[in-house]
This record gives sequence, C-alpha cells and structure tokens, in this order.
Amino acid sequence: MIVVFALVAATFLSTVLILALKPLLIRYALARPNARSSHKAPTPQGGGIAVLAATLSVVGFSSLWLVFPVTYFLLVAAAAIAFAVLGTADDIRPLPAWIRLVLQFIVVAAVIFEPGIRILPEPVPLAVERILLIIGGVWFVNLVNFMDGLDWISVAEMVPITAFIAGLGLIGVLPMWIAVLAAALCGALLGFAPFNKPVARLFLGDVGSLSIGLLVGWMLLQLAGTGALAAALLLPLYYLMDATITLLRRLARREKVWEAHRSHFYQKATDNGFSVLQVNAHVFGLNLVLAGLAAMTLVWPSGVAQVAALSLGAILVGLVLRRFSRPRVSVSLEVSR
Repeated sequence: MIVVFALVAATFLSTVLILALKPLLIRYALARPNARSSHKAPTPQGGGIAVLAATLSVVGFSSLWLVFPVTYFLLVAAAAIAFAVLGTADDIRPLPAWIRLVLQFIVVAAVIFEPGIRILPEPVPLAVERILLIIGGVWFVNLVNFMDGLDWISVAEMVPITAFIAGLGLIGVLPMWIAVLAAALCGALLGFAPFNKPVARLFLGDVGSLSIGLLVGWMLLQLAGTGALAAALLLPLYYLMDATITLLRRLARREKVWEAHRSHFYQKATDNGFSVLQVNAHVFGLNLVLAGLAAMTLVWPSGVAQVAALSLGAILVGLVLRRFSRPRVSVSLEVSR
C-alpha cells in the first residue's frame, strides 16, 4: 500500500505545486522558440521543480512508516537537488560547457562511490569500474536532458521505466524504499503530464530533466547491482540509442556537440511528417515492449536469454529509429498503393 500511496500522493502534490508555481514560471521562466526548438510559442519551463519537490517530499514522508537508509537517501536527494540548481543556473545564465561537466562529474561521483556496487565481473578492477560508471552516469544525465525536447516524450519514456522499477520493489527484487522512490517519481510525472500534453503549456526545463536523469540513472544502477545488468540496459534503451547514435554522428561531422541542435531521431520524425502524439505513441509502445524484455531477463537469467533480449531490444529500437528518420507516407497514398 505504501507504493500506491507514493504514486497517488506524488501525482496530487505535483499537480498542486505546478498550479501554484505556474504564474511565477510564466513571468520569469519563459522558453522562447528558436530555430532548434520544437515549440512555436513562448512557453514556461521549470515544471521539473514541482516534479522533484513532489518526489522527494513523498519519499521523505514515507520514512515515517518505512525503514530505509536515510543518510543514503539524503545523499541521492542532495545530488538530484544539485543537478536541479545547476539546471536552473544554466537556464538563467548559460554556463561554459567545461564548468557544467566538472560539476556533473563531482555530483555523480559522490553518488556512485557511496554504495560500492559491482556490476562488472570481478577481474575488472574496482577503480576501472567506478570510472566507467561515473562517465556513464554523466552521459545518462545529459542524454535525458538532450532527449527532453518534445512534448510528452519524457513522460512516455520515464513513466514505464519508473513503474517497472516500482513493481520490482513489490516482488522483492529491489528494496522497498527504492520502489517508493520510483513510484513517487512516476506519480510526479503523471501529475506533470496534463500540463505537458501537446501543445504543451509547461516544460520540465533543465531543472527537471537533469534531476530526473540522476534519479532514474541511480535506480537503474541499483537494478544492475542485483545482477540484472541486461534489464537495466533494456529499460532506457530507446533514449540510450537515440542519444548515443546522434552524438557519434555529430562527432563524425565535427560539430560542436555541446550546442543545441535538431539531429535526434525524434526531432527528425516531426520534420518527416510524424505528429508529436505519433512520436510519443511509438516511444511509449516501444518502452512497454522493452520492459517486457527486461522482465524476461529476470525470469530467465541465463546468458543466452540476456543476449537474446538485448539483441531483440536493439533491433526493435533500431527499427523505430529507422522509421523516424524517413519521411512518413500519407495514409491516402498508402491506400492508393
């Protein structure tokens, strides 16, 4: 019941906070469209403040009934807040890329060094694994930020992931307090969803995308630490492949990868005739299938099943990316053919 409470309470609190904050965000935090934007009218950003506040408040309140490592939760919460502050500062006055990266590495390192989780085989030195996890953590936080460029896409991506993680807590794969955190974040995003429905009246902003990236990345790390590395990779595989392939392509073209752009596959999809809702339907449906594959790796933990699920997941994501990158054929043309 505490997981259900976290979901419902965070949904309600997120909605209330957004309604309270929206006049201030309209006045002080308008995102004005430019050549790289997906929106065409000035739209307030900063909804992530409500999402993060609702998530952390509900988890903190749940500690009255649920025993969990408060010190460690406070560390994770502080890291998420640090990213939120960094995102807010960057929105107000853009920071140099190297300063952002240094601060991000420091925050991610503080979270990763604390638990001493091992996800790679023992022969891999601990120092090497931690370096890889820190780099991966910083990349994951940034890719969540990069991918938050379309109405509802963060909801379509993160709601299935957090709901799945919450379910794993209910069946004992993960500690219950992590399930509560996942349920609270899921609920907070559901509370945000009506305001971000196309055409959006509110954006998460960097304050939301960076902090959500930190929280979800940390929860996936906890899942990988149980031995379920394949499941931890499958759940966010669409975001991972879209952002990583786009980054590699931009590097190959010698573009300034730290600058805003419209090269992601989901952005190409809208340029190729897909509506925002169609893009989100693809992403949401794909994530449900990826969650099913992740569940399969937990039920059948053999190496063959892990490789098969990861391979199938990569193929399915690749097909969606390929579909996004090509002009959409109109229904009338398809029928005439």
